[in-house]
Amino acid sequence: MNGNRFGRLFQISTYGESHGPGMGVVVSGCPAGLELDRAAIQAELDRRKPGQSHISTSRDEPDSVEIQSGIQDGYTTGTPIGLTIQNKDARSGKYEPFITAPRPSHGDFTYSAKFGTRNWGGGGRSSARETVNWVAAGAIAKQILATEDIEVRAHVSRIGDIESPPVTFEEMGEHTEETDVRCAHPETAAEMREVIEEYQRQGDSIGGAVSFEIQGVPRGLGAPRFDAVEARLGQAMMAVPATTAFEIGLGRGAGSVSGLERNDEWAVDEDGDPTPVENDHGGVQGGITTGEPIYGEVTLHAPTSIPSEQTTVDWETGEEKTVQVTGRHDPVLPPRAVPVIEAMAAITIVDFMLLAGRITPDRLDGRPGEYDTDYHPSRPE
Repeated sequence: MNGNRFGRLFQISTYGESHGPGMGVVVSGCPAGLELDRAAIQAELDRRKPGQSHISTSRDEPDSVEIQSGIQDGYTTGTPIGLTIQNKDARSGKYEPFITAPRPSHGDFTYSAKFGTRNWGGGGRSSARETVNWVAAGAIAKQILATEDIEVRAHVSRIGDIESPPVTFEEMGEHTEETDVRCAHPETAAEMREVIEEYQRQGDSIGGAVSFEIQGVPRGLGAPRFDAVEARLGQAMMAVPATTAFEIGLGRGAGSVSGLERNDEWAVDEDGDPTPVENDHGGVQGGITTGEPIYGEVTLHAPTSIPSEQTTVDWETGEEKTVQVTGRHDPVLPPRAVPVIEAMAAITIVDFMLLAGRITPDRLDGRPGEYDTDYHPSRPE
């Protein structure tokens, strides 16, 4: 099975199934000399983990991370960092009815058709449970970006027909974590929760969107065509389970405005450099960063695991069946997707920073050949 790696120089390789023994990710390309904050990694995993509230799955996973390699005395060594997260509350029995009768709109049939077999418990490899690996790796990427004063933030901008008014980067930092909906506009968050709970009562689910912003990105990252920043970000975001659309800058809105309206005119900033006036392009022009904030939105469809009756067929018996997907499932995805979107954005931007030489791939201190460093282990007395 291919497709389990992402990135060029900062590369993640992941493994694990939803109801298997555990999940894991190997992070290659993290420079040496980063004082890795394990608590910060755990904090990001806690934002994503199940069982946080009544509007998320009741699966009880502590998602406690173990660092297996790549660290010495609290600092990264430049070698691959191995991270593992154990599955503590897997219950595969609920999925036995669907071994040969695929759940509607899941990957059950396509996985079986491709491989001739599959791990059927909880969706196996196709489960969004796998994003726990991405968030762990993204937490490391965030710490690398922090050394360059680059920060990624996101919040839930839409649930169903309820849409948040625009919020600032500062408001995302202040309010996103105040409610379990993770909308940075408190009044809209309350409306969103009511909508989610109503779909729950009906045995249904609802979709939505997550807006993100990245500040502090220098100008000059990326390249035209296939290595355009928006192209690589699009790949990262479209890989997030349930994503149906990725937008940057004006996004779909660009299709309804004229060229004169969309074009960013240039002005001189306080340093005497050209700077776009409106930033309607979302911080990228010609596939290359302008130095302005990168922003966009990711749309996610409604969760496909719902308790209402649906129809499927059993390919062993040829029988058409009415089924109910019982078990522990999210009625909405954007609230728990916020840290996932942030993680994939951070991983992508770190990769671009390394590719451009803005961060030295070998070591963060930029002192090639120097061996007697503050973070080198000392001989025991």
